[in-house]
Amino acid sequence: MREVDHGTAKLMPDVDRPRAWLLTVDGAPQSYVDLDAPTHLEFEYAQRLAHVLDTAAEPGRPLDVVHLGGGALTLPRYLAATRPGSRQDVVEADRGLLRLVTERLPLAEGSGIAVHGTDARAWLDSAPDDSADILVADVFGGSRVPAHLTTVAYARTAERVLRPGGHYTANLADGAPFAFLRSQLATFAQVFEELALIAEPSVLRGRRFGNAVLVASHAPIDVVALARRTASDAFPARVEHGDALRRLIGDAQAVRDEDAVPSPEPPDGAFSIG
Repeated sequence: MREVDHGTAKLMPDVDRPRAWLLTVDGAPQSYVDLDAPTHLEFEYAQRLAHVLDTAAEPGRPLDVVHLGGGALTLPRYLAATRPGSRQDVVEADRGLLRLVTERLPLAEGSGIAVHGTDARAWLDSAPDDSADILVADVFGGSRVPAHLTTVAYARTAERVLRPGGHYTANLADGAPFAFLRSQLATFAQVFEELALIAEPSVLRGRRFGNAVLVASHAPIDVVALARRTASDAFPARVEHGDALRRLIGDAQAVRDEDAVPSPEPPDGAFSIG
């Protein structure tokens, strides 16, 4: 246990896997990583983000990827294993958490992963144009997506940093009536030509609060490959796009900086453990 910048972090060993760890902050699960098996992804949302990484380019091709939000560096380790030679930048505002993770769960030498202890949007604002193939946003202040990472201005910055045909993907969380999720879809639809959403049917039907993975690009998104992969997960998910996604957006409005709010507080027990 260690006090970090934004709470109390714990690294809890998995009794079934000798070098696997669950990272929690203030009791909320943040990341799971197996140092001996970096392609093992325990959390469903991480698996869905990985499906986006897997289908964004031909298998094995190295990519330049920016991760906003670090956690235990689960996805950067996954990508280093599945796409050797990739260059990755990880941006994590909680420097205390970053120190804990890099001390206790060190990166392999030559991983190609660089970590930066700073605010995600500030780092993105200063990033070069056309410098990333994929931008992965998994940023939560506590259990909420910060307001300044939800706006049209932020989406335009992400678009500027991405190369033509690059993919933006984000882990979001919401429940019915989906005011936050719908506003995020409307926001990114104002900037990107193609959108898709990955979530479990029970979440999409409004039966429970949960994660949803947004994918945005100017290039066609391989929704067939994504649907095939997500359908075969232990907890199958659905890929929404096209007319179904437009119906979900409905009359939701894109978010301006001056109107931005964080994602909703999860209900008690939604993401906690023990």
